[in-house]
Amino acid sequence: MGLGAGDFGPARARDQFLHGGPVEGTVRSPILNSWQRSRSLGLTPEGCELPFRQDIDLDGRLVRAAGPVLDRLQARFTGRNMNVCLADGHGAVLQRRFGEASLVRHLAAIQSVPGFVFAEQFGGTNGIGLALAERQLITVYGAEHFAERSQTNACAAIPVRDPLSGRIEGVLCFGYPPAEADAALNTVISRAAGAIERRLLDQSSMRERALLQAYLDARSRAPARETTGNGQLDEAAGTGLDWRDEMILKEKAADLIASAQRAAVEVFLPGGRRATLLSRPVISSSGLEGIVIEAVLPTPHRHLAVLTDVGAPPGALAPQAAAPAVPPPGPPGPPGQLYATEPGRPVTTARPPGTAGTTEPATGGATGGVVLIGEPGVGSYAVAARRRLELLSEASTRIGTTLDVSRTARELAEMAVPRLADYVTIDLPEAVLRGEEPTDLHIGLHRTVVHGIRADCPFYPAGERVTLRPTTPQIRCLTDRQPILEPDLTVATDWIAQDAAHARQLLGHGIHSLIAVPLLARGIALGIASFYRSQDPAPFGDDDRSLAQELATRAAICVDNARRFTREHTVVLALQRSLLPQRFPEQSAVEVAHRYLPAASGVGGDWFDVIPLSGTRVALVVGDVVGHGLHAAATMGRLRIAARNFAELDLPPDEVLTHLDNLVGRLDRDEATEDASCDSTGIIGASCLYAIYDPTSQMCVMARSGHPPPALVRPDGTVTFPDLPAGPPLGLGGLPFETAAFHLPEGSRLVLYTDGLIGDRHRDVDTALDQLRRALAHPGRSPEDTCAEVVRTVVPEHPDDDIALLVARTHALDPRRIATWELPADPSLVSGIRAAVTRQLAAWGLEEVVFATELLLSELVTNAVRYGNGPIRVRLLHDRTLICEVSDTSSTAPHLRHAASTDEGGRGLFLVAQLAQAWGTRYTADGKVIWAECALEAPGTADATERYFDDIPAL
Repeated sequence: MGLGAGDFGPARARDQFLHGGPVEGTVRSPILNSWQRSRSLGLTPEGCELPFRQDIDLDGRLVRAAGPVLDRLQARFTGRNMNVCLADGHGAVLQRRFGEASLVRHLAAIQSVPGFVFAEQFGGTNGIGLALAERQLITVYGAEHFAERSQTNACAAIPVRDPLSGRIEGVLCFGYPPAEADAALNTVISRAAGAIERRLLDQSSMRERALLQAYLDARSRAPARETTGNGQLDEAAGTGLDWRDEMILKEKAADLIASAQRAAVEVFLPGGRRATLLSRPVISSSGLEGIVIEAVLPTPHRHLAVLTDVGAPPGALAPQAAAPAVPPPGPPGPPGQLYATEPGRPVTTARPPGTAGTTEPATGGATGGVVLIGEPGVGSYAVAARRRLELLSEASTRIGTTLDVSRTARELAEMAVPRLADYVTIDLPEAVLRGEEPTDLHIGLHRTVVHGIRADCPFYPAGERVTLRPTTPQIRCLTDRQPILEPDLTVATDWIAQDAAHARQLLGHGIHSLIAVPLLARGIALGIASFYRSQDPAPFGDDDRSLAQELATRAAICVDNARRFTREHTVVLALQRSLLPQRFPEQSAVEVAHRYLPAASGVGGDWFDVIPLSGTRVALVVGDVVGHGLHAAATMGRLRIAARNFAELDLPPDEVLTHLDNLVGRLDRDEATEDASCDSTGIIGASCLYAIYDPTSQMCVMARSGHPPPALVRPDGTVTFPDLPAGPPLGLGGLPFETAAFHLPEGSRLVLYTDGLIGDRHRDVDTALDQLRRALAHPGRSPEDTCAEVVRTVVPEHPDDDIALLVARTHALDPRRIATWELPADPSLVSGIRAAVTRQLAAWGLEEVVFATELLLSELVTNAVRYGNGPIRVRLLHDRTLICEVSDTSSTAPHLRHAASTDEGGRGLFLVAQLAQAWGTRYTADGKVIWAECALEAPGTADATERYFDDIPAL
C-alpha cells in the first residue's frame, strides 16, 4: 500500500532522502522521481506554496462533462470522509465534492476552495501533480507527499483525456485518510474517469466521432502492437514534447489533411529532434472520408521500421509502424463513431534515400500518438471557419450598439441574415422588454423581431404574443438550456404539431431547416432566437449550431445589459418625474407650459418649478444638478424642495440663491464625511435660475447661479437674451449673487431652460442659440406651442444631457383691480381707511367680504401705526382672492402668539389668521409688507367674527 521493502516505510525513507541518504529500492520509483524533481525545483516540505488562480473556467467542457459523474460520486461516498476533486490540465482545482458535507468547515482553504494549483512544480509530490507528471493512475500515501501539511492524507488520482486527441484535459482525484484506503477505489476512479471521457467525446461533432470510430476499427484489425511496461500503448504526450513541438506537428498535420496526402513526412523539431507524421486515409460506415495523422517519434530503445511497400493491404494499418496513442481505458464513445481505411487505396509511407521496397531501421525506436483527425476538404472548412470568425468579430461591434432591448434583438437578426440564416425570429417575454427579469418563459412570449431575406414569409408577425407548445424545438431549447437543431423540418413532428397549417405555409416558402437557441445571460433565460434556412438546400449542421449559439450568447449579454439599463432607467425616471411638479397651482400672473426630456444615456438632475408668491407674484425656477442616475435625481429633489421653502419666505432671487448655495455646500460636506469609506463624489455641481414676476408692475427680477440666461420674447416676436449677471455655480460659496430687473409687456414670453438644450457635442452654443431664437420668433404663439416648436427644432435627436424647458407668457393685473391709499402713522385715520375700503369693495361687487376685510385692515393698519414707521401704504388687489397689503418703513416683523386672559392686546394677528386663508410678511428695500388673503368664495359674515369683536381694543 505504497510502502517500501521490509519495514523501511515512506516516513523513514523520506526523512533519509531529505538528509541526503540513499533510498533507492525502498521507495516506489514514481514517488522517488517526484521527490527528486521537487528538490531540484528548490521546494522544501515547509515551503510548498500553492498559487491561486481566479481565471479558471468553471463552466468549460470538462466541468460540464464531469458534473453528473461528480454528483454520482458524491452520492456514493455520502457519510464518508472522502474529498473528490476535479482539476484542469494545469493542476488548478475546478470543483470539489465531499462525502461528508461537514468536512468543508474543518478543512483549510487549499483543500476546500477551487482555484488552488496543485501542479508538482508548486506543491511537490501530491496526487494531482503526480498524475499529470506520470500521466497514469497513481496513489500517494501519507509521508509519500512532499509537503508537510499533506502527511496525514492519502489520495488516488487519474488523468482525464480527450478521446479524440489523447490530450490530458484534467485530473480526477480522491482524497481520504490512509486508514480508509481500499484497492476498490482504483477501480471506481478509473470507471469515473472513463465516464467523464465518454461525456467529453459526446461533446465532439458527429463527423469527428465517426472518423475516430473508423480509425479504431481499422486499428483493431491490425496485428498486435508493442506495449509499454504498464500494459498501455505508448503515447506522443509521454515523449517529452512541449507545447511548441505539438504546435509544429499540428501545423504540419493540418497541411497534410488539407492536401489529402497519403504519406509519411519527416518533421524537424527544435533541439535537433525529429518526428515522422503518418497520414492514414479512413472512411466511416456512412461513407465519410477522412485523414488520421499520427506522430511517430524515435526512442532510445526501439527502432522505427518505415514501410516503403506501397502495396499494403487496404483496411489495415502498417504493422511495422509504431502504434498511436489510444483513448484511455473504458468503453469507446457512442456507436457509429470512427472510420476504416479506404478500400482499394494503398498507404504510402516515406523511405530513406537510396532504398526501395525494403524495411529500413531509423535511428532510435518509436513511440507515437494521434495528432489530428480531419477531412480532405479541410481547406474549404477553413474558409468557412474564417468566415464564421469574421461574423463573430463583426457581431461583437454591431450587436449592442444601444441600450434598447428591442433594438439589440434586431441587431442579432440583422447580423445572422443572410450569412448564417435566411430568416430569424426572436421571442422575448414582455417582462424583459419592460426591463424586468422573466419568471416563466413558457408563457407570455412576445414576438419581438421577424427579419429575413424577404418580407412575405408567413411567420407570426412582430408585436404579437406567441404561445408555443412544450414539445416545440423553441421550448425544448429553453428547458435543456442548449440549442436544438432540426435539420429537416418536413419530418419535425414536434415543430409541425405547433400549428400544422402554419407549418405548411412556411414549408411552402422553402423553409426546411431550423436552429432554436436560448438567449442565456448570467444563468437567466431571456428569450429564444430561431434561425431558419430556405435558399441553401443543405440543412443546418453542427458548425451552424455552434455559430448560432455563439451569436445568441453574445446578443444575450447585450440584451441583458439593455434590460438592466431599462429597469434602472425606468426606476430613476419614475423617481425624477415624481420629484418634478405634477401640476402647477392656480395663479393669474403667467400662463405656463413645460417639458422634461431625459438624456439618451440616462436620467439627470434637471428640474423646474412655478411657485405662487404673495401679492399675485409668481416665482419661476429652473435648475440643473450635474451627473446622471439616482444620486442626481435625489439631489435635484432636495434642491427643488429647498427652493420652494426659501421662496415661501418671500426672499428676493439673490437671497434665495445664497441660501441654496449654502445648502449645497453643507450637503456636499456631509456626504463627503458620511461616505468617505465609499469614495463618494458628493454633489459635484449644480446651477439655478430664479425669477420673480409681478403682474401689478409687470417687472421681472432675476438672478442666476452658473446657469444659462433665459430668453425673452416680446409680444411682437423679438427675441433677446438679457444680460443677466452670471453668478458662480451652487456650492462654491463666498461670492455674492446679483439681480437684474426687466419690464415685460403683457403677452411677453419668458423661456427658461437648462444647458442640455443648447449644449451638444455636434454643434456649438452659438448655433444652438440661433436655432432657439428662430424657434421662438413667432408672435402670438401659446406656451404649449412654443414648447412643441423648441423640442422639434432645437432639441438634439439623441441628447447627451437631460433637458428642462419652462415657457411662461405674462399677464398684467388690470389697474382697475388695484386700489392704493397712503396715510401717515395716525390712529385716527383708521376709520377713514375702513370707509374707503368699503366703498372700493362695493364698486368691485364684493359686498360679502366687506365685514371681514374691514376687520383685517383695521388690525393690520393699527399694527403698522403702533409698531411701524410712517408713511403707511394700504393696497387692495382683486385677483383670484382679495389681497390686503399694509406696508411701512419698519423692518420689525409681527409674530403670532396666544394672549393671556389678562392681556389687553396680542389678539389682533390671531384674528387675522382666523379670517384670512393665508397671511405673512415680506421685506422690501425700504421696509416690510404685511399681507392677508381672503377667499372670495367663502362668505366673511359678522357671525364668524363676533366672538372676537369685544377683545379688540384698537377698535
